[in-house]
Amino acid sequence: MNLDRVIRDVTVRLPMASTAVEACQWTVATLSRYAPATISVLLQVHDRLRCVAATGSWQVYATVPPKAGIVGRVYASGTGATVARVDDDPDYLPVRPDVTAEICVPVVDPAGRPLGVLDLQWSEPVDLGPWRETAERIAGRLGARIMALGGPPAETRSEKMLRHAAAFSSAATEWDLLTAAICAARDVSGLSAAVLVLPGPDGPRLGAPPRTPGELEARIRAELVEAGAGPLGRLMSRTRRYGAGYTLGEAGHPPTEDHQPLARAGVRTLITVPVGPPETGGVLLVADERLLQPDPTTVNLIELLAGQAWTCLDRLRTLARLREQASSDPLTGLRHTGPFGRRIARATPGRTALLAIDVDGFKSVNDTYGHQAGDQVLVGLARALEAALRHGDELYRVGGDEFVAVIEVSRPEEAVRIAERLAQAARDTGRTISVGVALPRPGEAPESTLRRADQALYAVKRRGRDGVQLAPA
Repeated sequence: MNLDRVIRDVTVRLPMASTAVEACQWTVATLSRYAPATISVLLQVHDRLRCVAATGSWQVYATVPPKAGIVGRVYASGTGATVARVDDDPDYLPVRPDVTAEICVPVVDPAGRPLGVLDLQWSEPVDLGPWRETAERIAGRLGARIMALGGPPAETRSEKMLRHAAAFSSAATEWDLLTAAICAARDVSGLSAAVLVLPGPDGPRLGAPPRTPGELEARIRAELVEAGAGPLGRLMSRTRRYGAGYTLGEAGHPPTEDHQPLARAGVRTLITVPVGPPETGGVLLVADERLLQPDPTTVNLIELLAGQAWTCLDRLRTLARLREQASSDPLTGLRHTGPFGRRIARATPGRTALLAIDVDGFKSVNDTYGHQAGDQVLVGLARALEAALRHGDELYRVGGDEFVAVIEVSRPEEAVRIAERLAQAARDTGRTISVGVALPRPGEAPESTLRRADQALYAVKRRGRDGVQLAPA
């Protein structure tokens, strides 16, 4: 095999390529006439190595994480690899069952920085040494041509959309999602700033900024805060009603009054799209200091992003409500046994007091007046006991007419004093309660502390109810 001829044929074709992808395709096509191998070129596109050219076989990886497999190792290190037996290399990514050897070399720019890799996988005996040298020389020429054509192919806006949509779906918190939406709006639009305006109980509010807001973004937020709810509300109302892209700052066309805060921030181009339904949703502002004309495709992509973000935000809020419902008593709204178990597991010996509470004579209420009346008694008592606790104290319903308060105190006497305040709050509703108080001992399991509080409660019951008892230390 005349390998110099291989290099010459590839070199002759490269100047005719008009795009980086075309240069890779011609390189693979020319090599495949001489090398009986599965050949592919993978270039870095965003955060993946993406296959942009390959022989006709379908057995290639379309995308590979930058450090995965032999190709990822070569790209990350910038050093080629000759693997005589792929079965002996733990990094080998199986492509086809008959592959026995692999040559992978980095495709580098003229400064030696990796742009991707040229990969050849063999399924028949071959002298790998000369082919390694040939692949390296070809990869160097290919890298130079790619850079002359403007570098590796960039993501299309549609590809960016899909990537960001996946990030929305995996966001764990509302803040993560809103931050992802702002980054996506900047990336897909090509504009430099994005701000979310959301409805709040006291009027429109700005969504939380990302960790590193840009300079224009910071100015926009400051101007909108200073302008107050009036202009913000009108801007939100107009956008939620119509949804439109605006260009600010054109000669002879001064901004409207509602856009003055944005103009003062330096905004000259603005896209505004509604986020969510008109009645309950918000607005996404995407802006730039440059005077541009938002094209219909850009506005459409931002609208799609906003819709996807709202769908994911609604899902997160629904999940949060379901978690809250799952951890709350549907009758009284108090948290119940699941959160209670986690809370007492964090009890501090000598500082956290458990107050076991039982409603006196509750069974007779149900037997005499029915369960609906009993439910009313429980709801009224729950509200009264909550009101009697201090800020930070927690009240749980752990059974039919059984409650537990978890409070932080400095002395046992303080816990008793709070328990007596709860007993008085119950009397004020026309009912009475029995309360047992216990503070965790060093090394004591939370269940044991609660058992001692229950024992103290039953001591109150035996004395005639309507009282407080401190368990022995």
